[in-house]
Amino acid sequence: QVQYVESGGGLVQPGGSLRLSCVASGFTFSNYAMTWYRQAPGKEREIVAVISRARANESVVYGDSVKGRFIMSRDNEASTVYLQMNSLKPEDTATYYCRAAFPKTDERGNTWGQGTQVTVST
Repeated sequence: QVQYVESGGGLVQPGGSLRLSCVASGFTFSNYAMTWYRQAPGKEREIVAVISRARANESVVYGDSVKGRFIMSRDNEASTVYLQMNSLKPEDTATYYCRAAFPKTDERGNTWGQGTQVTVST
């Protein structure tokens, strides 16, 4: 059974930093690319960053809105992905989720974690 447990969110002032973690279970973690998503109230879910699987050099692609500020990484031994968020802006306020990049036909792709709330405000 696929599960994701996201943590590390909180309230931070503009310009501050947070480090999010997501522990995944129920599948062979190193075999899949992993994605961080976020969803702000009243907005559609968007992709924040994607890291390729271990055998694909673990390269990362970032969304335009976070490029140069966020850093995604993975620890395959711990089945965990991280998102280091720096120079946070109020528009980064959202609930953040992680998920494995299963094929579209794979029902495991329908599973989401509870997410972790990030609020950037004075």
